Amino acid sequence: MKPYHLILDFTHVYDDEICADREQFSWIDCSDIEGSNLYCSPQAEREICRRIEPYGVHGIHFVDSGNYHYVTKIFTDQIHSPFSLIVFDHHTDMQQPLMEGMMSCGDWAGMVLDQNPALQQFILIGPAEDDIKQIRTKHLDKLITFSAEEIRKGEGVERLKRIHGGVPLYISIDKDVLSEQYSETNWNQGELTLGMLEHMLQYFLERAPVYGIDICGECSTAIALPEYFQAEGVNGKTNVELFRFLRSYCCS
Repeated sequence: MKPYHLILDFTHVYDDEICADREQFSWIDCSDIEGSNLYCSPQAEREICRRIEPYGVHGIHFVDSGNYHYVTKIFTDQIHSPFSLIVFDHHTDMQQPLMEGMMSCGDWAGMVLDQNPALQQFILIGPAEDDIKQIRTKHLDKLITFSAEEIRKGEGVERLKRIHGGVPLYISIDKDVLSEQYSETNWNQGELTLGMLEHMLQYFLERAPVYGIDICGECSTAIALPEYFQAEGVNGKTNVELFRFLRSYCCS
């Protein structure tokens, strides 16, 4: 199936960021969808599903700030054959739900792990060790984690042997896993360099086919104008680099 590269535009943060590659994207304006910021109401989820359905899951998808990282669950809900989910994120996004019947940017990953019958493994890369210890799930056997501390010390390599080979992947990247030199987000951030992130991505991309990839972690549009222009410039440069690095794997 032909991949469609998408921009899901919730806050108009992308207006100037990736204009050099803009013609390669289908642009989906989501700014009018109520009940979608941080928490996603059932009505908002249905509307997002309706807007992305014509494009399918294949391709590279930019999904705005980390407030909308739950869109990964909406994409992966479209996958009905076995797959593994690789998530790069400085947070686990596996908190216990705070509002009944409302998916959020803080609990969507736990929902995928516990509810998606096609999911074979969930590989989570980048949160702090203390945050990983707080994960509560009935499917710990499917979860493989690599903490920020392990990555910094070069530990945990032996755990790679537990990852099933050949299972198709869906990859989700929250740029808050990167240091502020490479990304400025609206959440606290990790310490990865862009080169380290691409090196780890390459390890997985060369070992299994890819259903699709999404990228979030844009800055808030509510910050002061000078800081916003700086953040937009940093994020735009990283977005362009990630897109050009990933598309050869996602489009072959």
